[in-house]
Amino acid sequence: MWFSLPLFPPVASTYAHQEDLLFFFLLAVTLVFVALIFGCILFFALRYRRRSPDERAQPTRTYLPLEVAWTVVPLVIVLVIFVWGAQLFFTAMRPPSRAVEITVVGKQWMWKIQHPDGTREINALHVPVGTPIKLILTSEDVIHDFFVPAFRMKRDVVPGRYTTTWFEATQPGTYHLFCAQYCGTNHAGMIGSVVVMERSEYERWVQAQASPVLPASAGAILFQRLGCSSCHQTNTAVRGPALGGLFGQVVTLADGRQVTADMGFLREHILTPGRTPVVGYPQIMPTFQGQVSEDQILELIAYIRSLARDERAQGGS
Repeated sequence: MWFSLPLFPPVASTYAHQEDLLFFFLLAVTLVFVALIFGCILFFALRYRRRSPDERAQPTRTYLPLEVAWTVVPLVIVLVIFVWGAQLFFTAMRPPSRAVEITVVGKQWMWKIQHPDGTREINALHVPVGTPIKLILTSEDVIHDFFVPAFRMKRDVVPGRYTTTWFEATQPGTYHLFCAQYCGTNHAGMIGSVVVMERSEYERWVQAQASPVLPASAGAILFQRLGCSSCHQTNTAVRGPALGGLFGQVVTLADGRQVTADMGFLREHILTPGRTPVVGYPQIMPTFQGQVSEDQILELIAYIRSLARDERAQGGS
């Protein structure tokens, strides 16, 4: 009954119902304690009011069971909320391994979306029903927020950083997409839609799109155009480390730290290579800050990731 009210958006993702249950539990606990506290205030104000100027209150002694009760009961409730909330948080932050990766770039005032096959969309995201979708989000300018109420999904989109979230739509339909972080004068116009389609309908939609260029292929072209291949070879190191098989590996930096070569690591080394140089290589790589857009950085990373896959495939053959 409650979910049919206009106040509540549709429940259209796998963990949306769990989010609602926790919300209503918190609401119920809040209402119970508000009623209890104000009821006690009203009762004691009336029951123990001063009836004459000469009336004096009698000293009271501590009642241990009551002290224990109002300490233990709130503690148990808080622990339940913590465990329940932590479980939902980990569920929302850990996409399944089979999730389809889609990149999203926020820009004043639009959402630029690219599918794994290279298909691009503006302010729209088409996905098949029943398929986990992992979103890799970043911003070109200011902080945005990717918010789909029907999925109970809300994630900050931060410039200079990759954040991830995921969802699995449970029913076809068109759902509102908002920017939930004030991002400038046209913030209210930064809206879009998520279109959830049946599998057969989604495949027809994909086939109807113009022949896209794979992100890895576009990244390979950009890799050559920027002259990266003069220092980074796929099979041998010249003046920079070989990139084949690099993604996901542990890298030792010049200061002795060991970090994982993930998307954030690659982005940082494309834009500010001198900040965290890799041990054993001279600091001669130029910065590409201002020369490549966020979309192009994602294409370069897609190319480097494809080199990692190619290297593993060759090693296993």
